Amino acid sequence: MKTKQWSVQINIGEDGKNTHVRATLTTMDGMMIEGSGHARRNPRDRAVPEIGDELAAGRALIDLGHRLVQLANAEVAQSVAGR
Repeated sequence: MKTKQWSVQINIGEDGKNTHVRATLTTMDGMMIEGSGHARRNPRDRAVPEIGDELAAGRALIDLGHRLVQLANAEVAQSVAGR
């Protein structure tokens, strides 16, 4: 069985109450796909920055997953049309 490895880099930026994350997937052939996620701390919440990091990163990974599925669907449609 052949094994492939894709890498995902998570970049987290914080600006006051806002956390912004960019998740970048890089395939073995160098193709890159990005997803993004955001979280905003409620002013009544105690300051636990890890929660914002986790929420924003999770949302970025979900966005990345949706983009991968869209890419695959487009490639399938292109393949079927080319028959």
